[in-house]
Amino acid sequence: MSPISFLAVRHQRAGSHFARRNESMKQLLASCIAICAVLFLSACFLPQEQRAENQIAYPDQLAAVQTAVDQFREDTGVLPITNFDENTHEYQRYTVDFRQLVPRYMQQPPGTAFENGGTHQYTLINVEEDPEVKVLDVTAMNVVRDLQQRIYDYMREHTYAPIGEALDYNLFTLDYKALGYSEEPYVASPYNQTSLPLLFTNEGEVVIDYLLDLKMAEQEKDFEEGVDLRRYLYEDSPFLPLYSVPYSLDEEGNIQYDTRFYD
Repeated sequence: MSPISFLAVRHQRAGSHFARRNESMKQLLASCIAICAVLFLSACFLPQEQRAENQIAYPDQLAAVQTAVDQFREDTGVLPITNFDENTHEYQRYTVDFRQLVPRYMQQPPGTAFENGGTHQYTLINVEEDPEVKVLDVTAMNVVRDLQQRIYDYMREHTYAPIGEALDYNLFTLDYKALGYSEEPYVASPYNQTSLPLLFTNEGEVVIDYLLDLKMAEQEKDFEEGVDLRRYLYEDSPFLPLYSVPYSLDEEGNIQYDTRFYD
């Protein structure tokens, strides 16, 4: 083979090698693009409540709602809240009505808001003096409502509630086996990495027991006598103690259920 022919063959082989390598790179790039597209679409089509940005009460979102509420009140003299009746739980009475805030005061509800696919219900406390924006955990609401419905169904059939131990003259544990549960239901605490039990009142309502959270808070705070201790849970947290009963200190300084004042 002449030198020229040898060089031509070598050049041809090199060209084929680079062509195959270039084709492999194209296939690899196409695969990467396809994987990224699948991941992106998967994130887009996640249920709203499973998106990370919709599960955390971000300070900036709380601040944005607070600013909108304050400006609305300054402009109108009233608060942007939904209607409620006397049977509405105290921490749910002043739910923020985003329909009154959007779009003039906010472009849209926060991503964490239930109205925008999130797991939080925005509400107000201290409405008479200095309205402050807080949130409620909608996931916990659903657990409580499911249990409440099971109790209603049970009582329609048996005419009495499946109560267990009496914790207070107005507060009881429940017989969950009678209600069809394989294990006792709990709700995740918004304050600590703990699970909170559910109780039943004399008025026929399911409530969340925050006693464990209060005992943990007591280790860091000085509780006052004669006050509702639930304030110590939310004074440094955006979350309110949903579906709860009052707690106070007894004569010996121990935390007790104070259902005498439960409304």
